[in-house]
Amino acid sequence: MSLERGELKKPADMEKSWSLTHYIRKMKSVSVNDHSVGITDSLVSAGGGLIAMTMISFLAVSLGYPMALGPIGASCLLVFAAHEGPFSQPRHIIGGHFLSTVAALSIWDLFGRSHITIGITLAIVVLLMIITKMMHPPAAASAIVAINSQAGWGLLLTIVLSAFIVVGISVLYNNLFESRNYPKRWV
Repeated sequence: MSLERGELKKPADMEKSWSLTHYIRKMKSVSVNDHSVGITDSLVSAGGGLIAMTMISFLAVSLGYPMALGPIGASCLLVFAAHEGPFSQPRHIIGGHFLSTVAALSIWDLFGRSHITIGITLAIVVLLMIITKMMHPPAAASAIVAINSQAGWGLLLTIVLSAFIVVGISVLYNNLFESRNYPKRWV
């Protein structure tokens, strides 16, 4: 921006990039690629999720933290249905859930639960996962569950054990099938 004769002028390229029309055009989707998954692969994925969630539900309910099932169920979807993706790799799953849950419980201990602390928790968790390169979207849900349920530090054990179980079952199960290779990378 420059100041000429007392008027504030925007550079021409800034005007173009920030126009309402340009802004709305950015919301238009790109071409649709249909990534259909065969019925066999879908059944294999569902079977893995069934085995993992059954075991994890026994653990979470017996430890008194059934609220952990939502975020961990989302992790199961990634490791069985999108096992090749970067967010499905062991470091992201275990590290993401651990980091997010610790951050959320620490914020809850220091500031309690409020609308603003829930928002701050998510912002901090996103930053931490980006900085540590342990992005795992379901881990953000673990953080929100931790602060919103006010379950306390016992939830951390349930989340971390569940994350290890998801990874362990995924390694054993996915590699039973010729077309699957899990993990793509450990770290």
